[in-house]
Amino acid sequence: MKILFYGTASYDKDSFTKELKDYPDVKIDFTETNLTPMTAPLARGYDAVCAFVNADCGAMTLEILSGFGVKLVLMRCAGFDAVNVEVAKDLGMKVTRVPAYSPEAIAEHAMGLALCANRRIHKGYIRVRENNFDLTGLVGVTLHGKTAGIIGTGRIGAALCRICKGFGMYVIGADLYPNQKLIDEEHVVDEYVDIKDGKVDYDSLYARADLISLHAFLNEESYHMINDDSISKMKDGVIFVNTARGALVDSNALIRGIRAGKIGAAGLDVYEEENANVYQDREDEILGSSITARFCSFPNVVMTSHQAFFTKEALGEIARVTLDNAQAFAHGTDFVPRSVVC
Repeated sequence: MKILFYGTASYDKDSFTKELKDYPDVKIDFTETNLTPMTAPLARGYDAVCAFVNADCGAMTLEILSGFGVKLVLMRCAGFDAVNVEVAKDLGMKVTRVPAYSPEAIAEHAMGLALCANRRIHKGYIRVRENNFDLTGLVGVTLHGKTAGIIGTGRIGAALCRICKGFGMYVIGADLYPNQKLIDEEHVVDEYVDIKDGKVDYDSLYARADLISLHAFLNEESYHMINDDSISKMKDGVIFVNTARGALVDSNALIRGIRAGKIGAAGLDVYEEENANVYQDREDEILGSSITARFCSFPNVVMTSHQAFFTKEALGEIARVTLDNAQAFAHGTDFVPRSVVC
């Protein structure tokens, strides 16, 4: 099994090389180039390609890969928004992902963003570095006793529920498929909002939550679920966090909400405009009128670049699951559970 690994960073090479010793039938060649229609021909002679969330695995890329005999696309991430799944099916290509590599890491990062944005830790750090010890403009709110609204209570959302409960918060969950164990056994969710006619009553959560964190899947129904209307229903000064998918949020609506004071603090690890920026060094560029620059102009917004997963434990799990799937494809054995996209 020969794999071309696109978009290689030093930590990717380190984590995969470390695990490769247990997969003698798998050979990986690494390239820093990301996967696009223009770079797909580099995969000539390979059995599979490995790509990340910021790759372009659209119809043209897949058709080119298929033309060169590539039969397997290994996404080393949980999301597969970048893949045109229907085209992959038509071409007879297998697409796999890493369904859950470190839910706790992402949940911890979400709370870190919430704390940093709420207490203006990033601003305080910069001030102290400049010998400015003034506290003006750095006031936040105490989370203990407040209400957390967790949208999506899968493995990541559940991990954040546990963290919020540890902070002494009242936790409201919103999920089309509520996890009753989080209420009855773990006691980390105090209640779920109602489901009416197959739809989650998010309005109830918006109206009550002091902290809202997104952990929902991105699909046609959830696209821009956070918009002008939903923001208008939130409490004034709400702390908002998104470590899920950028397109869950209408960025311009969020900017309006921040300017109006409805959003008291925001922590963003993902956002709609991120694909051009993710894992790129653009220090010498002027971003102009970009949404990124506008978010960064607000003192109550903290942004990271798709970093929530980024722990040693998560990188190791990503490597193992990806290589397990490559080996399974080569040997005709079962893939890792829940990892097959098509």
